[in-house]
Amino acid sequence: MAKKNLDLAPSGKKQKFGFGQALLGFILLLYTLFCFIPVLLVVVAAFTDEMAINKNGFSLIPEKWSMVGMNAVLRYGKQLAVSYGVTIGITVAGVFIGLFCMSMFAYAISRRDFQLRKFLNVFLIIPMLFSGGQLSSYIIFTSFYGLKDTYWILILPLCVNTMNVIILRTYIANSIPEELMEAAKIDGAGEYRTFFQITLPLLKPSLAAVGFMMATAYWNDWQNALLYITSDNKKPLQLLLVNIQKSIEFLLNNNNVPATVKAAMGGSIPQYSSTMATVLVVVGPIVIVYPFFQKYFVKGLTVGSVKG
Repeated sequence: MAKKNLDLAPSGKKQKFGFGQALLGFILLLYTLFCFIPVLLVVVAAFTDEMAINKNGFSLIPEKWSMVGMNAVLRYGKQLAVSYGVTIGITVAGVFIGLFCMSMFAYAISRRDFQLRKFLNVFLIIPMLFSGGQLSSYIIFTSFYGLKDTYWILILPLCVNTMNVIILRTYIANSIPEELMEAAKIDGAGEYRTFFQITLPLLKPSLAAVGFMMATAYWNDWQNALLYITSDNKKPLQLLLVNIQKSIEFLLNNNNVPATVKAAMGGSIPQYSSTMATVLVVVGPIVIVYPFFQKYFVKGLTVGSVKG
């Protein structure tokens, strides 16, 4: 009898646990659907006829499908490919350089025996509180550094971020045992060897999280390109798409648009569908890449924030 009771208890507990998991899964599924609907609406609207949008508004089941809005973006085919290459290049280079510099900075200020630790901590916080402004930055980048219309102006301003350094420093201090570094020091390892062979491999989750945030910032940046880039072969994707939207707005506000231009766009200027097509072109790669970095993104932000 006692044996039978012991067998029944775990089964009942398991059944209760399964119901809770099913309820939680159902709630998360509803939440996912609510989050996915706007994304689906953007995709559908990008391939919806402009007249149907003007008549019925945005709908998940459009009255008429059309490629006019997407064609308005894809008609910049060669320049679009060049801008994609520029954006990918500056994103990869910026993330690599930024992670390398910030991880070394974070390692240095995480060491308690480092003499300049307090000074560098204050030096790190100052740019977070004070800024010289856009005008002074423009004068320095163009007149002193000579970076106007170069790829470096798209990479260096976003390369180092105070909050990212703090995240990396916190991860090193809380998640990498100091005894491990001391053991390496006893074995004769210097600071560079300790950093590259011990700290850096253990820093991968936090590097992935910070790297993804940096990649998103580089991918979405267009203000630096608008201020400093003049050559078409150096225009990133975001700036090109901003120019496309401005061109469409110009056509909408100009009453003397040639009939040949309207005919090339299907008889009407695709204001809304082209906007959604632009959004689709911009966020598409980020949406594809994000699932591969999600586990590192969550782990890198949570593990380093809790004292182990």
